[in-house]
Formats: sequence, C-alpha cells, structure tokens
Amino acid sequence: MSATLRIDPPAWMTAPEARRVLDALGANGAPARFVGGCVRDAILGLDVTDIDIATPEPPERVIALLDAAGIRHIPTGLAHGTVTALVKPWHFEITTLRHDVKTFGRHADVAFHDNWEADAARRDLTVNAMSCTADGDIYDYVGGFDDLATGRIRFVGNAATRIEEDHLRLLRFFRFYAYYGTPPPDADALAACQTWAKSLNTLSGERIAKETLTLLGAPTPGAVVALMAETGVLAELLPEAADDTGLLDALVALEGEPDGVRRLAALLVEGRADEAAARAVAGRWRLSHAQGERVAAIVAPAQSVEQENSPATQRARLYREGAERITDATLLAWAAARSRGEDADAAFRALLALAERWTPVELPVGGADVIALGVPAGPEVGAILAELEAWWIEHDFQPAREAALGELATRIAARQG
Repeated sequence: MSATLRIDPPAWMTAPEARRVLDALGANGAPARFVGGCVRDAILGLDVTDIDIATPEPPERVIALLDAAGIRHIPTGLAHGTVTALVKPWHFEITTLRHDVKTFGRHADVAFHDNWEADAARRDLTVNAMSCTADGDIYDYVGGFDDLATGRIRFVGNAATRIEEDHLRLLRFFRFYAYYGTPPPDADALAACQTWAKSLNTLSGERIAKETLTLLGAPTPGAVVALMAETGVLAELLPEAADDTGLLDALVALEGEPDGVRRLAALLVEGRADEAAARAVAGRWRLSHAQGERVAAIVAPAQSVEQENSPATQRARLYREGAERITDATLLAWAAARSRGEDADAAFRALLALAERWTPVELPVGGADVIALGVPAGPEVGAILAELEAWWIEHDFQPAREAALGELATRIAARQG
C-alpha cells in the first residue's frame, strides 16, 4: 500500500535524535515508521512527549542494529517485541510488527511479522492505528485519518473483540472520546463497553487510576462521565460516585488548569461519599499517598469554607492546612454554590487570590530557645511551643523573632512563678 497522505513533519520527526534511531533501524533495508499516538498528535499539531516506532525487524535484530549504531537501549518487553532506545533527551519505544496469537484480557502471546496492515488491524482505535515515515508520509489502513478529522472514535474492527483482547481498551475508548470525540458516540463501541463493563474489575488499580485521572483531565469531561453512567461503566468503575455531573461541570468551569484528582473528589462529593469511602477508592486504585490524602481532605475537609471570615482567619487556615488544600476546598465550595444558583463569585475569588499569594511561614522560635530559657527537654517544651504558636497565629504571624522570644520568656516565667 502506498502512503495515504502526507503531512509536514513536525520538528521532533526530523530531529537528529529521531533520525539517528530510524537510520539505525533501517540499516538492514527494512525502514521503520512512527506509530500510534505520536502520529495522531502530529496530525493534530499537538506536542508529542512519547514517541513510538514500529519495525519489521525482530527484537534481537533491533538490539543488534542499535548496538551497531552505538545507541543505548533497554529490553523493555522482549516477549512482546519492545525495546526502548535512549537518545537524550528522548526515549523511543521500538516494537516489532506483530499480531496477537492468544489474548488474556490484558496480556497476549504474540507472533512477529513484517506486515504493516496486519499490525494496524490489531490496535485499539482507528485514530491510534496510523503510521508515518520521517518524511511525513502517513499510512492509514483503517480509516483513522478521516475519523480523527470528524471526531469519530471507534475501535479497529469488531469493538467487542478489541475489548475482549484487552479490557483496558474500554476505558481508553472513553478517554479518547473525551479528548478527540464529537457527538454522537460510536454505537458499536458503546454497546461493547456496556457488555464488557464488569471486566473493569479484572484490571489493576494502577491502570484504572491512570486512565481515569487522564480522562478527568480532559477540557470538559462531564459529558463523557455521564455517558459512562448511562452505559453502566461508571457504576463498575466508581460505585461511590453519583450519576449527576453537576458539581463536576461547575468545578471544570472554575478551574484554571485541569486537575484529575480534584475532579475525582468532586464525583465522590456529588455521590455523598465520606472520608472512609474516599480512602477506599484511593486504596483500590493504588493512588499515591499524596493523592489519597488529598482526595480524602477534599471529601472531608477539616473545616467548611467560610466566605465571611476575615483575611487573618483565612491566613490561619492556610498556615494549618496549606495552600493546596485551601484551594481545593474553596473551588469545591464555589462549584457547589454555583450549582445551587448562588452568586458568591467575588467572595470565592478573594479566597483563591489569598491562597495564591500565600507564602508558607515558620514559627520564629523553636525547642532550643525554650530549653535555653531553663525548661528541661521533654513534653513541656512542646506544650510551651504550642501555646506560643497559637499566640503567634492570633497576631497574624506578625511578631518576628525578637518579639516571639520576649513573649516566650514571659510565658515561661509565668509557668515557673
């Protein structure tokens, strides 16, 4: 098959690093091509960070060709024909053309070959199945270019078969629809996702979290989340969430930058999840400790956001809880107010501006200062510091070290007297 069309190669395609890898792989006369997501994003004019390359050469030969060119490499997954070439600052994931002999829901036994069309036929979605030469020649065996142009997200071949081969493809459909799709969604894809919804329970938490948080980071994910609810996918994926996406939609309209973790918390808040439920989700999805703590804090904040509080009171909260948590709580409270039709934009904007300007501060005295004033090391040192910290916060963090030492001496003297 000749090239379907041609694009002007973006800078990364013609960069010396990419040329070096392609020249090495083609030294045996079998030219390699860029494949998958990097081709899709090149057509759309988007930035590319992950570069995938396919080649007819078997993995052992790929290693030999890279060695001959002096290119560092890692045997990322030889059983599946994948070797990663390292040419700073890039990583190039190189995979031999293949087809699946037998699939196991997430893994597969594969056989290598030199047929580009057969390799495209085994991929998940048509928009991810195109390949491209370094000169910008696009090879499209499954109609991916036209689908990308019209916003049609569909599986390569039979949708149910593609999901049966790899259950994660179910979530990938919704994720790509959230970023690149135009309504209405592909009917065959939706039917297959509904049929295979329960297969999500066989996937690892890490895989689910990565796909879902990326999906929630789309510019406007609410419509896709609603679609997942209609097909029964959301109930299997996140039973703690409600079908209503009103709070999520309101939050999305307020955020400056998309934040998947905060948006996940919005779905849990909408579903009336408590802190224990939020922590259960974090554990099930294997979220990082920081992500899990953040979701739990948003769902069950230490305090409600009070718009009428003075700036000094809000600064005290910022000191105790940190700017990120206050920003999260403020945005969720603002979204909830908007979803109820309340007009409190000015007050919430002021709270967010305060959090944005906040610079963390530290109590200007410490345990060594308490001990130097005659208090023996032990629990009393901590108790005195806690009292002094409360005084310092009450004075809006204004007392500097000299004033704090004076107050410390006064308090210690009062205790000893």
